Amino acid sequence: MTAIEPERTVAVVGTGTMGQGIAQVALAAGHPVRLYDALPGRAEAAARAVAARLDRLVAKGRLEAGARDAAVARLRPAAELDGLAGSALVVEAVVEQLDVKQKLFGDLEAIVDDDCLLATNTSSLSVTAVAGPLRRPGRLVGLHFFNPAPLLPLVEVVRGHATEPAAADRAYATAAAWGKTPVRCADTPGFIVNRVARPFYAEAFRLLEERAADPATIDAVLRGSGGFAMGPFELTDLIGQDVNEAVTRSVYEAFFHHPKFTPSLAQRRLVEAGLLGRKSGHGWYDHAEGAERPDPHTAAPEKAPGAVTLHGEPPPAAAVLPELIEAAGIALTREEAPGGGGGYFTLPGGARLALTDGRSTVSGAGAPAVRFDLALDYRSCDRVALAGSASASPADVRAATGLFQALGKEVSVVDDVPGLIVARTVALLVDLAEDAAGRGVATPEDIDTAMRLGVNYPRGPLEWGRELGAEWVGRFLRNMESEYPGGRYAPSQPLRRRAAVKESLLQS
Repeated sequence: MTAIEPERTVAVVGTGTMGQGIAQVALAAGHPVRLYDALPGRAEAAARAVAARLDRLVAKGRLEAGARDAAVARLRPAAELDGLAGSALVVEAVVEQLDVKQKLFGDLEAIVDDDCLLATNTSSLSVTAVAGPLRRPGRLVGLHFFNPAPLLPLVEVVRGHATEPAAADRAYATAAAWGKTPVRCADTPGFIVNRVARPFYAEAFRLLEERAADPATIDAVLRGSGGFAMGPFELTDLIGQDVNEAVTRSVYEAFFHHPKFTPSLAQRRLVEAGLLGRKSGHGWYDHAEGAERPDPHTAAPEKAPGAVTLHGEPPPAAAVLPELIEAAGIALTREEAPGGGGGYFTLPGGARLALTDGRSTVSGAGAPAVRFDLALDYRSCDRVALAGSASASPADVRAATGLFQALGKEVSVVDDVPGLIVARTVALLVDLAEDAAGRGVATPEDIDTAMRLGVNYPRGPLEWGRELGAEWVGRFLRNMESEYPGGRYAPSQPLRRRAAVKESLLQS
């Protein structure tokens, strides 16, 4: 199916930030664009705002003045909904209320031609439900842009239950012709990005509720160790706590209160207090003019141990550490692990130093231990989180701190919680991505593309899962589930199957 021809009209209903952005994208692709808003004067104001955006692009040298003039000439506000007659595509970006969207599309059916493609930009409602009352529901598709639409490349093309394949194909081709990167997605709560991304926020808030660390430290660890562009506290302050929590609650309700999507009480209290983030001046952080951002907890410099012993082989996620330790001038002795286990270091005082495996050492049973958190890449990361067991001495924690500082890392010592920070977040992202792929929500390739482009993850979660190993992720989540029974951390069936296949291949 071919894209909608550039000479044909695209209409945008709803002229807020997203509607204006979509209109700008369609103008840049050469379409005549009509803007409509139910509030008098809003469409005219939006047209002026879009023209002002184009003026700024000209001033920055990113758009020719002639192209700006031609685009503005193709942009017209419509005083009435009837003014959208003759459009080849209508995209709605109105309030996220099902009845409002249903009525709008019902009214549009009486106005536009039968070959007009209808698209909803909903981020949380069911495309199937939006199309339900229509006379021809097969021509309605989800076109979920990400804000700001002119800059972010991802568009989720969502097939409702009744969406005709030709309509989805035409929407996909049109988004691609507009210079976007479309991904195909079934009509599932949260689609791809808002479904798979929930643990990035939820685990951070849960760690705060457990007093594992403060927001600045959790953000710094996820940036510096996990490779994420922003931490969840600063990101939700940017998005708006009310907006982020509304999406979380919508997905939670749509999945019939599944524990994997449970909202955060801490975030709920923030919203109830009106602390919505940057737009209100305060959220997790103070955004008042001149306010200082709190520093993350960073350990003071410590002396590195002169030697450590490696027992067995470290897990794939930490396989590079022996090389880095030796390169830092720390003597490394290798020994077989008792009973065929292993994958840990011993520090000079005898404490074990190991990658977190999802279990807590809080009981203090067994040998003193220090856990370190997962990193996207231990070569290039600039921060690592550590936690000592109840039986670990301050000297053990200082030795582990000095070791990672010798590798060029800042160290954040956090409370001993199962899975620490990055590992539990990434394991759940991998699990939800595996579950989405296994249920046919989208292809594995489209899931990874969506998460990289839609929320700027450093690596697609399925690619990340392959590098960690499905058996490691599955074992990690089973340990987490034993620490927190109730289903939140239980590995999904697709992940369990992948892990079982891998383990059987290793044993054969």
